[in-house]
Amino acid sequence: MQRVVSVVAHLGFRLQALPPALCRPLSCAQDVLRRTPLYDFHLAHGGKMVAFAGWSLPVQYRDSHTDSHLHTRQHCSLFDVSHMLQTKIFGSDRVKLMESLVVGDIAELRPNQGTLSLFTNEAGGILDDLIVTNTSEGHLYVVSNAGCWEKDLALMQDKVRELQNQGRDVGLEVLDNALLALQGPTAAQVLQASVADDLKKLPFMTSAVMEVFGVSGCRVTRCGYTGEDGVEISVPAAGAVHLATALLKNPEVRLAGLAARDSLRLEAGLCLYGNDIDEHTTPVEGSLSWTLGKRRRAAMDFPGAKVIVPQLKGKVQRRRVGLMCEGAPMRAHSPILNMEGTKIGTVTSGCPSPSLKKNVAMGYVPCEYSRPGTMLLVEVRRKQQIAVVSKMPFVPTNYYTLK
Repeated sequence: MQRVVSVVAHLGFRLQALPPALCRPLSCAQDVLRRTPLYDFHLAHGGKMVAFAGWSLPVQYRDSHTDSHLHTRQHCSLFDVSHMLQTKIFGSDRVKLMESLVVGDIAELRPNQGTLSLFTNEAGGILDDLIVTNTSEGHLYVVSNAGCWEKDLALMQDKVRELQNQGRDVGLEVLDNALLALQGPTAAQVLQASVADDLKKLPFMTSAVMEVFGVSGCRVTRCGYTGEDGVEISVPAAGAVHLATALLKNPEVRLAGLAARDSLRLEAGLCLYGNDIDEHTTPVEGSLSWTLGKRRRAAMDFPGAKVIVPQLKGKVQRRRVGLMCEGAPMRAHSPILNMEGTKIGTVTSGCPSPSLKKNVAMGYVPCEYSRPGTMLLVEVRRKQQIAVVSKMPFVPTNYYTLK
């Protein structure tokens, strides 16, 4: 979901690079960067800080990128994602507001159930991806990307004003909570020791407010950006360091940064906004048709529906696919060619997979080349190598469901 970073060759790894304006060494602008409540905590634990989307965030700690990635897959890791935009939409017309902006069926969400959805424009392009939770406290809890903070907030605020001018009951509040992601197969076991609630009753994409390690008012949501079981904990800023410190006392838990987060999400086949999806990509092209609510498809009442809905039954010119290859890693912007050597698409994200010991990537190709098993060529460092269209996720996901 969130743009994550590849930076700094001196760290001994390379992931795809983001625009310099979004990610640069701290020395460039450390006096203007925003800091999460865990900034000093990161420094004290050896965090290598980088500038990312206007924030100072850890890209890595003392563990290597590969060790951190694999620890998350085998145990669990703690990520600081407090840079994400957290908002509360309240009032009796809160669902009307959200459904005027996103493609999902928000009205059908049960209490404390959430869903991944998309902000779209009238041309069908994706403005951002976000998670919307229908809380039992009478408001919608929304988490969207830091890289789209100003755009998303303006979009929601403008709609609030529009509906208020029509006499509708709706409002918006930006939350200043920290947001911690505990991700990995032992995450629930670790967290269970600190909460009274039975986490076995909290399946994937559900949420509950509870006390965690003595910090009251924490919203725990069973979700994440790694493909593993795990939670995201929205915690009052004053309790963030206490909570992180308490979690880290468990030997199962290690700190992880943006680098591991990026390779984990890529193995899980999850999109990176700004790379894999953007305002020029429709949900159908981005292989995200499943985010379109059935009722919303029939009503065609979301932004861009006149473009998006016909694509569901018709053909689109291109689709997002997974790619695997050996040899040099595929990177964002690497050209994709057919076996005759004609350029047909572009890689949008790519990295070596620590779990598979192969190179994985996402990119866009014409529909006739999108079938898994299709052999293609990718140009890396001016050399062509064979890549195979592959099903995603590359690594099986381990989300906790009650099935």
